[in-house]
Amino acid sequence: MTKKAIIVATDENNAIGMNGNLLTHLPNDLKYFKAVTQGYPVIMGRKTFESLPKGALPNRRNIVITKNIGLQFENCEMVSSIEEAIELCRDEEKIFFIGGGTIYKETINIADELYLTCIHHIFNDADTYFPTIDTKVWKEVWREDNKPDEKHKYGYSFVRFEKINR
Repeated sequence: MTKKAIIVATDENNAIGMNGNLLTHLPNDLKYFKAVTQGYPVIMGRKTFESLPKGALPNRRNIVITKNIGLQFENCEMVSSIEEAIELCRDEEKIFFIGGGTIYKETINIADELYLTCIHHIFNDADTYFPTIDTKVWKEVWREDNKPDEKHKYGYSFVRFEKINR
């Protein structure tokens, strides 16, 4: 069965974006995202795709969910629902939901794994949020803490959660 994972960067209030952009630029988070998702399908909403600076992500199967059935993006498979995206990937080992806010809200309950980058800061201008992580449902299984440095204005932690088997 295909493992379903979410990958997201949030601030301390679960904010994920503002004005259609990421909260801040964290080069190591972008490297982590690439390393974790490389070779796996990435599923995203239309607005998330349109926010990517260079279009489709290389070395990954890009699947975009949109209600606009006539829309086409280069090097992407277009679907109209999360269920359709999952069905397209039924033979894949793992898939990643990479945003945005609506996609996260609709997939948090079906995901098996959660790859979270927690930015140790609060962005007061944020307008998009990730759902609250319920510790009765999710168990932290790995963490790497990082301090601010010359390339990273804020400290951050890479945290991996797995769904608790019920």
